[in-house]
Amino acid sequence: MVAVLAVSTLGLAACGQSSGGDGGDTIELTIAQNAIAGGKNAAAADFLANWVVPKFEAAEKAKGKDVKVKFVPSGVDDEQYKTKLSLDLKSGKGADVIDIDGIWAGEFAEAGYIKPLSDVVGASADSWDGWQQIPESVQGLATFNGKKYALPVGTDGRVLYFNKTLFQKAGLPADWQPKSWQEILDAGTKLKSSGVPVPIQINAGTAMGEATSMQGVLPLLAGAGGEVQKDGKWTGASQPLKDALGLYQKIYGGSGLGDPKLQQEAKGRDKSFQQFAGGKIGILMEGDYFWRGVVNPQTGVAKMADRDQTVGYAMIPAMEPGKGLRGQDFVSMSGGALRTVNPNSKHPKEAFDLLAFTLSPEGLKEETKNGNVRITPRTDVNKEILAGEPLLTFISEKVLPLTAYRPPVAVYPQVSAALQEATAAVVGGTAPDQAAADYQKKLEGIVGGAGNIAS
Repeated sequence: MVAVLAVSTLGLAACGQSSGGDGGDTIELTIAQNAIAGGKNAAAADFLANWVVPKFEAAEKAKGKDVKVKFVPSGVDDEQYKTKLSLDLKSGKGADVIDIDGIWAGEFAEAGYIKPLSDVVGASADSWDGWQQIPESVQGLATFNGKKYALPVGTDGRVLYFNKTLFQKAGLPADWQPKSWQEILDAGTKLKSSGVPVPIQINAGTAMGEATSMQGVLPLLAGAGGEVQKDGKWTGASQPLKDALGLYQKIYGGSGLGDPKLQQEAKGRDKSFQQFAGGKIGILMEGDYFWRGVVNPQTGVAKMADRDQTVGYAMIPAMEPGKGLRGQDFVSMSGGALRTVNPNSKHPKEAFDLLAFTLSPEGLKEETKNGNVRITPRTDVNKEILAGEPLLTFISEKVLPLTAYRPPVAVYPQVSAALQEATAAVVGGTAPDQAAADYQKKLEGIVGGAGNIAS
């Protein structure tokens, strides 16, 4: 999953280049994103340069303000720009308005690179009318230690996809919605009996990287009532983790419900896409990217001409009804990007106005037209632009209100890798309890000892 990341170019997007703002002087703002015309995230670059900039300047002029906005394009490796953005912010530079991956929010906040919007902008940040249109669960993406550090730019959700044709042959309903893990296993057993090569595919192992975490162990952990971090403590060899790993064992431990070799292949996830599109996988857990970018009849990497008729989708159930995170019957995981005001900005209030303008209904509808439709953070916009997108509407209305997010802290990638190793161990034959215990030992070395772990 590639998030839209923000960057600033040294010398070009430094805060403080404004000529003033008092006494009628021109206010100069910069907005930077890892996007560039004709290259990376070209549509986003076009939106900012050719719509946001002129429209915002005109709107400010109508209010009697002389505001000039400069879009600073970039288009290189995300991790490289994470480092560069950190250096810019640390040295008091960078654009006035910047995007960051949601998973970086806590890390940047703890380093002092970003600050709560209310501290930078004032009370107007918390009273922005757009908050009323953003579900509380999605607001969580922009929240760290109880304070809002940014505005969510977009988000996604995970669901279970299934092949209706294979389901019909197995005697399963076209409107399938499992209410427990056992019902998933039962459906897999029927698919197997009807000759489906791979009844169930839930990402596991280290080869699939973060896809194993986001489309595998983290949703299952949530389904068992757990989360990777809670109240500052990391989850060790807890019962929810053992339950999640136990489901992996039931799928890959000799039952024939899943293909353990697929989890170990370097291109295993890509192969699973092709197998699903080819009618060889019955049930697959993935994000909305799978629908939009993988089996899309026109542009997908594994095109399915009959996608809309053949592919069904359902919410991910808790282990048992009411046993999920927060006592939920269904769960999901989400990611997304954030947009915030640089604490070094000399014009934070105007910068926030620019930030809010990019996430206005008009702005989001403009950004998502011409084939660029996606789930936005706003329910009012989603109801309009997703009207012809049943899967995205389903995620927006049913999944996002109950979703969860990864902890936005620097050490998370290491924790995630350890979770991936735990699933790989189970797929390879290790007992779930032992894999959970081994995970906790690794976790202690990652997060600073047993005192930071809750089992």
